[in-house]
Amino acid sequence: MEIGLYTLGDIGPEPFSGSTISARQRIKDIIEAAKLAEEAGLDLFGVGEHHRLDYAVSSIPVVLAAIAQTTSKIKLTSATTVLSTVDPVRLFEDFATLDLVSDGRAEIIAGRGAFIESFPLFGYDTDDYDALFTEHIELFLKLNKNERITWNGQFRPPLRNMEIAPRPVQKEIPIWVGVGGSPESAARAGRLGVGMAIAILGGMPERFKPLVDLYRKTGIEAGHPAEQLNVGITGHGYIAKTTQQAMDEYYPYYSNYWSYVNRQRGMGGTISRADFDRMAGPDTALFVGSPQQIVEKILYQYELFGHTRFLAQIDIGGLPFKKVAEGIELLATQVAPIVRRETSKESN
Repeated sequence: MEIGLYTLGDIGPEPFSGSTISARQRIKDIIEAAKLAEEAGLDLFGVGEHHRLDYAVSSIPVVLAAIAQTTSKIKLTSATTVLSTVDPVRLFEDFATLDLVSDGRAEIIAGRGAFIESFPLFGYDTDDYDALFTEHIELFLKLNKNERITWNGQFRPPLRNMEIAPRPVQKEIPIWVGVGGSPESAARAGRLGVGMAIAILGGMPERFKPLVDLYRKTGIEAGHPAEQLNVGITGHGYIAKTTQQAMDEYYPYYSNYWSYVNRQRGMGGTISRADFDRMAGPDTALFVGSPQQIVEKILYQYELFGHTRFLAQIDIGGLPFKKVAEGIELLATQVAPIVRRETSKESN
């Protein structure tokens, strides 16, 4: 199993002092986290896209290109690219260039986004939310396979025998579809034969099993080989030496994160400590605990989903970089080796 990290670059207020990190420092910390992840032996680092002042990253390829210059092996992915509101040609060119800069390490997780600010920003209509995603991913897959393309669609000018350049180091840029819980999205990923990355941010992981089954069933029915239908799991996480320490240290930041994310969405409410303790219980999908607890959660989900990739978001809510660095070290040295060994046994 590939194991890595992702960040959305949130820059909300720190829960104790109320101070807010600058976007410049946040991006520097993200680059440093990716460097540490590679040095510690993780496989993958992802960066998400937002177009708001309370997030630091709007241009994923630029940040990943900076990371590419301080790393040499770790795969670099978007997490996610808001595909509905980006021109697929520009997206392909940017990630093909990143692939050249990084010597073949670029990937894309494409999604429809949790926020909608990019629609008015780039002149798209939210009524076309789903149709835009469908057209854009189908066009991207054609661009990925062809140096020249003739194409006609609804939302962008037609292409008449146009050259698509540059071409990446990899034969094609790997693309996954990010799925939050929609059966339609899971089925579409299967029909297209691309990877499916499921965001499981809480609750019981078993509720996502029907999505994985639907994805694989639809993909096989569409003629794609089973080994091409890869599943990735992404989620929030925090690791400390003991589960109690992890719960105590993480709660203020986790609660803080959801308080400002909910405000951004026009919602209220905070998470009590009792609620958090239930949300982070041993049977739930929230990856908070000792290394052994995290191993057990990942392996339990592997029994459910048979996934090939796990990505943890460990830097939310104003968490100090020192704690992020400690989490990277624990994930890489005390979780990843055991998970890789156990899942390798299963596959053999």
